[in-house]
Amino acid sequence: MASPNPITTSACGLFQRQLYRWVGAAFFFSLFINILMLTSPVYMLQIYDRVLTSGSEETLLSLTLIACFLYSILSVLDYVRFRVLVRVGSQFQIASDAPAFQSVLRHQTSTGVVEIDAVRRLLASPAMTALLDLPWTPLFLGALFLFHPWLGSLALIGVFILIGVAVLNQSATRALQKSSAASFLEAEKTALQATNNSETIIALGMRPASQVQWQRHRWAGLHHHVSLADRLGIFGSLGKATRLLIQSSMLGLGAYLALKNEISSGAIVAGSILLGRALAPIEQIIAGWTVVQTGVSAHKSLRAQLAGCEEDPRPTVLPSKQVTLDVQDLTVIPHGETKVALRLINFSLAPGEALGVIGASGAGKTSLARVLTGFWQPVSGNVRLDGVSLSQFDPDTLGTHIGYLPQSVHIFDGTVRENIARLSLEPSYQDVEKAARAADAHEMILRLPQGYDTHISMQNARLSGGQIQRIGLARALYGDPFLLVLDEPNSNLDNDGSVALNNAIKAAKEAGVTVLIMAHRPAAIQFCDKLLMLEHGIRKAYGPRDEVLRATVLNHAEIQRGAAVAGVA
Repeated sequence: MASPNPITTSACGLFQRQLYRWVGAAFFFSLFINILMLTSPVYMLQIYDRVLTSGSEETLLSLTLIACFLYSILSVLDYVRFRVLVRVGSQFQIASDAPAFQSVLRHQTSTGVVEIDAVRRLLASPAMTALLDLPWTPLFLGALFLFHPWLGSLALIGVFILIGVAVLNQSATRALQKSSAASFLEAEKTALQATNNSETIIALGMRPASQVQWQRHRWAGLHHHVSLADRLGIFGSLGKATRLLIQSSMLGLGAYLALKNEISSGAIVAGSILLGRALAPIEQIIAGWTVVQTGVSAHKSLRAQLAGCEEDPRPTVLPSKQVTLDVQDLTVIPHGETKVALRLINFSLAPGEALGVIGASGAGKTSLARVLTGFWQPVSGNVRLDGVSLSQFDPDTLGTHIGYLPQSVHIFDGTVRENIARLSLEPSYQDVEKAARAADAHEMILRLPQGYDTHISMQNARLSGGQIQRIGLARALYGDPFLLVLDEPNSNLDNDGSVALNNAIKAAKEAGVTVLIMAHRPAAIQFCDKLLMLEHGIRKAYGPRDEVLRATVLNHAEIQRGAAVAGVA
């Protein structure tokens, strides 16, 4: 199948409606498939009751040719249904990937991606075809009742027994299924954490402890998995034995009725075949219960995530290259928490102004940075650019005009050029070099083995903390942003790096960029026009830099002398 174009989140709601229509089409095919399944019992009935009694070879040939024709149609329809279900699963993944990936970024969990895979596997599994065949079981039961009420009653009893086995299977395995999945997910998280922090783990002798932690989750998941497999095996064997017992009982009952001349000998074989078709979907569902249970549970969970994926378009035109930033009564509670991170924060910045945000660790500086860049949403209050609320802009488009340097800079698996260009598919070489020069990283990059085309990653970067910081700064400056948010930008920089940082801030201000700097070090706020001091998420002081420093900071004189130490250009 050709690689499809990504489906946007605005198309997600439409696809959800189409999904049910496609499954409905597969259900429609199931009607004719199950009708054609009657070919075998009817053929056997005619062989025993007409051909064997008449001895007509012409009748046998005609019946055989008709059966072959019907079987060929059955084969085609069954294949078409299979293709439909496989493609429905593929299209479901394509349509759901975008909102699921957004959920990964927003909530920092990959459960949505795992759930998409579970639903796709269900749609393409034999258990799904069994679910589509299940509603037609009454068709075969009705045919058995036409042969004889006793045959139909025995088949109906068998159906209820197998349904009871399926219900017991669900109640006995549901908790184990969740526990097993949760344990393996925790093991995966622990392994990913170990991979990202392998240097620290080895250096501090944490390898045995981290291995034990990982194995604890793995072994717990394995224990639940073995217990789950045991129970599934019990119910699978019970279902299979029950079906065989009921089919043997059907043959015995049919023979008894034939001896009483209440049914023909052909009805014995035909009844056994009809019973097998009536019970087959239930047995297949029991055998594939893990796939069914996981897929149905995953779809229920995904509906909550995909329910809001069809967003209203945001046609608001982006601001000009120079913007006024207004923060009004901003209150923030991080996702999944109850404690307020920021409470009733107010400030305003004109184009070309720089604000330094200071305060002790945990004061709310990083929280403010995450709100200004759109990563967190406020519970009340507003952030406005030129009077327009941040929520009215398309976040992906707005993000290309915001420069952000997080407190912990991460680089992506790719080249230096791709990292600076924000993973752009068609990066501008000129803009990449311009951003690198603004961050004073150009010469450093040229000294790398392949220059801008050097492949780097967090696991094997071979770059110092200061070099990664400069690449991160260049990424923030890429594309001439109108809003620059720098969170502890000089945390890994030496004196030359601090000079480069201050020069970049000075140049951004001269270009009319609105700048915010979350800082601990005095050198980072040399070019700040205003200071905002936070304490436990509350504004403690705000105003011109020197006034705030004189009123709140003891080492004001030292900070004033910092410009010379930082080598201001």
